[in-house]
Amino acid sequence: MESSSAASGGSTRREATRQKLYEAAVTLIAEQGFSATTVDEIAERAGVAKGTVYYNFASKSVLFEELLRHGVGLLTASLREAAERTAREGGTKVDALDAMIRAGLVFIDRYPAFTQLYVAELWRTNRAWQSTLMVVRQQAVAVVEDVLRDGVAGGEFSDEIDVPLTAAALVGMVLVAALDWKSFQPERSLDDVHAALSRLLQGRVSGCR
Repeated sequence: MESSSAASGGSTRREATRQKLYEAAVTLIAEQGFSATTVDEIAERAGVAKGTVYYNFASKSVLFEELLRHGVGLLTASLREAAERTAREGGTKVDALDAMIRAGLVFIDRYPAFTQLYVAELWRTNRAWQSTLMVVRQQAVAVVEDVLRDGVAGGEFSDEIDVPLTAAALVGMVLVAALDWKSFQPERSLDDVHAALSRLLQGRVSGCR
């Protein structure tokens, strides 16, 4: 049997390999589409043998499904950490939402190709991974819902707020605004984009008291 340190080392190596495959897949699929991207190309871009792809993922579809889980999981963790950090610092729920907007922009700035794929897949209905996509999407939106519900319970927000729809709208606002920023206004800084969305938040959400 492997020692615990050896097992840990093997797990770390496998995660590093999977990360390389995620990065290769997201770049290629963003460039040429899912159907046109082959496993051979993913392996070549990642710098591994084709068999390594199948050792880690049963198929290209499974790789892409896990890529969606991985990417949205990172986004969800970023949003949650931003909200929790704001709470530790004694900030309001509006402050928490504002911090989450910035965390979302930072994520998109770091992973623009993944964000482009994610938004595109949200509009498709014939993919094998559609149910998975809906689950991971809800995980991200639920973090925002929790902050809104706490704000309503604490009297910071109006109890007339439609929490699920408002949370989805805030997440959607960040995604669409960031994609527009990256595609059509790349000269803008992250701080500039955040400031614009922050003003919108302050006027719409915090104004509903």
